[in-house]
Amino acid sequence: MDILETLQTLWTDSGFQSFFVDGGWKNLIMIGIACVLLYLGIVKKFEPLLLVGIAFGCLLVNLSYFGAGSEDALYHPELWDNFLNPDHADYHSYGAVMAHGGLLDILYIGVKAGVYPSLIFMGVGAMTDFGPLISNPKSLLLGAAAQMGVFLAFFGAVCLGFSGEQAASIGIIGGADGPTAIFLTTRLAPELLGPIAIAAYSYMALIPMIQPPLMRLLTTEKERKIKMEQTRTVSKTEKIIFPIIVASFVILLLPSTAPLVGCLMLGNLWRECGVTERLSDTVQNALMNIVTVFLGISVGATTAADRFLSLETIKIIVLGLTAFAFSTVGGLLVGKIMCKLSGGKINPLIGSAGVSAVPMAARVSQMEGQKANPSNFLLMHAMGPNVAGVIGSAIAAGFLLAVFK
Repeated sequence: MDILETLQTLWTDSGFQSFFVDGGWKNLIMIGIACVLLYLGIVKKFEPLLLVGIAFGCLLVNLSYFGAGSEDALYHPELWDNFLNPDHADYHSYGAVMAHGGLLDILYIGVKAGVYPSLIFMGVGAMTDFGPLISNPKSLLLGAAAQMGVFLAFFGAVCLGFSGEQAASIGIIGGADGPTAIFLTTRLAPELLGPIAIAAYSYMALIPMIQPPLMRLLTTEKERKIKMEQTRTVSKTEKIIFPIIVASFVILLLPSTAPLVGCLMLGNLWRECGVTERLSDTVQNALMNIVTVFLGISVGATTAADRFLSLETIKIIVLGLTAFAFSTVGGLLVGKIMCKLSGGKINPLIGSAGVSAVPMAARVSQMEGQKANPSNFLLMHAMGPNVAGVIGSAIAAGFLLAVFK
């Protein structure tokens, strides 16, 4: 073989040539998008723990593009198109994925099986103090109100031509809970996982930019200045019993919530029971970090150019923002109602924390309250609705899953 033939073979076998055939230009666009996401995660620090992994997974899957079905690709969407559908000629199972898939296909099994989102919930439970919610059960109303955007976005998605399953997956973005969005989407509309996950985590990261204008628009300066009384001290017994009761009630009500709610409450029980400090520490730190690594890269893998670059993606981004905005509005409006009914003792700003982005949404309520009144301390009061939002988003997802599964 002469030098010319050798160079031609190297070019043919390289990934560079694939960018010039079979729509490879789309992969170049996705590589650019991955770089933008990396910039947002690293420089702007927008949810960096997950966004950097998602962005690099996006980079990897589009760099490894060699055409559908290539053995060199890290991720094969076609393996998942008819996953566990024995009636289809192209039926695939976990065994087929392990035998014929690339590295990212294998990591994606944890997403498809719901393992990663559930373990993330376990870590969230172990890191979260449910005391503010227990001391002020009315916070559950704010967490429930903040799910309004989920259902409004659902109906909006249906009107735009999405199927019921796809609309449910898009609507859950309004809960501002990335793991829940991933959990529901992998079951109802896995083909939309890439844009839904990126939208969910992007809007979670942009909470300090999205929520404050809405908070100032819907509340008066007098309302924002309201100082709330310190909540009662919650006993250790209450903190131990709470996750057991919540898990029992919610799972019996909606069995499909068992993976998320069960892991959330188990993590919190390890935190509060006082005899499993080692387990609580492991779940909060080592396990949480490991799962975050796998989850981010796996979700990024679903952003292959031929699936991601579409009009549907634009619709999802817009609907996701709408869902998130209306969830914030729902919490604020119910917060204003509770303010009136309490005779001005409840600051309606804590209603915006009803979205389940823990603890960022609660911190935004605190910051806006202190801007109006420097002596205002709303953080612990806002943590009640914030924790309620986590539970509420899981219940909303369980309801949608029960309806469309």
